[in-house]
Amino acid sequence: MPTLRRLLGQIYIQVLIAMVIGAVIGVCWPEVGATLKPLADGFIKLIKMLLAPIVFGTVVVGIARMGDLKDVGRIGVRSLVYFEVLSTIALVIGLVVVNVLKPGAGMNIDAAAIDGHAIAGFTAAAKEQGVIPFLLDIIPTTLVDAFAKGAMLQVILLSVLVGVGMSQLGERSRPLIDIIDLFLQTLFKVVGMVMRLAPLGAGAGIAFTIGKYGLGTLWSLAHLLIALYATCLIFVLVVLGGVFRSTGLPFFAFLRFIREEIFVVLGTCSTEAVLPRLMEKLEQLGCAKPVVGMVLPAGYTFNADGTCIYLTIAAVFVAQATNTHLSMMDQAVILGVLLLTSKGSAGVAGAGFVTLAATLSTMHAIPVSGLVLLLGVDRFLNEARAVTNLIGNSVATVAIAKWDGALDLDQARSVLADPKSGTTSA
Repeated sequence: MPTLRRLLGQIYIQVLIAMVIGAVIGVCWPEVGATLKPLADGFIKLIKMLLAPIVFGTVVVGIARMGDLKDVGRIGVRSLVYFEVLSTIALVIGLVVVNVLKPGAGMNIDAAAIDGHAIAGFTAAAKEQGVIPFLLDIIPTTLVDAFAKGAMLQVILLSVLVGVGMSQLGERSRPLIDIIDLFLQTLFKVVGMVMRLAPLGAGAGIAFTIGKYGLGTLWSLAHLLIALYATCLIFVLVVLGGVFRSTGLPFFAFLRFIREEIFVVLGTCSTEAVLPRLMEKLEQLGCAKPVVGMVLPAGYTFNADGTCIYLTIAAVFVAQATNTHLSMMDQAVILGVLLLTSKGSAGVAGAGFVTLAATLSTMHAIPVSGLVLLLGVDRFLNEARAVTNLIGNSVATVAIAKWDGALDLDQARSVLADPKSGTTSA
């Protein structure tokens, strides 16, 4: 009994149980399941309200205590190089797999007969997206505006500037740095309290998904789901696993270390729901605070590996389903466009759909109305890409920390060797 009680006290076990209960509710009582979305949304909102101050505090304290400002620029450049390389690999792998498996072949959908009203909101948002508006949006209107909107890139820009300013003040800024650090530790305690609600949020999210969309939708587009999940699995095990092992650390032990976060994201389809806790864990692992504070939040915008895989698979799937022939040159153009558009829709509701709509609008060859085919299973597709994004950004933070000499390998090996690492009691 003590062993069972201790096991049930772990959040990831509670999340698993809640997800099973949520799935049963969604199947047996779909009307009830469809009404539980506010519980999942409430949990995510509780976490989101803490994101901006936690990212701000982590980056400011890290940079202010770093001393040499050249380190800040070096970490930023290395992060962007890493993000671009991994995003490109993800896009290419998705393109290869969708051409091999051909999940849309044989559907013979008449694009002219598709009602596009359901995606009107996404296509309208796609027209508003672009590289220049995206870059200008990184600059907040006021200091308070960045926190009020929860715009992560704006918060990062502001925190880097404040951190650099405090670093130049030297010892005079020490009392303020200590106060911000103490406030940051307080926020992490609040995160620990909020995470006790993770099982409720994850279970409600699963119940809503199954209750609203039903398992029948899964069967109708099973080939697409299999293609995406298989590709994400290959990418995680082969590419991300290879990158992580290059640091000299065991990959599966790391996945065990962040298992709570993986299960919460699987249930809620939101990587933001675990960002504060993940930042704390990566520091516990031995990654330097400045690296964690800069790389992990920035990766949420620039390193969405799972979303990149989804974009290539979904674009070619629509073409296959509507019998639209794509030459190798057409697919190369899709790849090139996605390298740009995949970076330009951060923070937009339905970002995957917006980016996809923008890409298809650019291509013209693929009917944008074909996105309607994805609406029913998008929530299920989102689970795979969200978990892949989470693992990808966690691996990126550790890899860049190792690359920059900011990873304590002895501490990391000690933490990963402990079977109880990465678990918290409810």
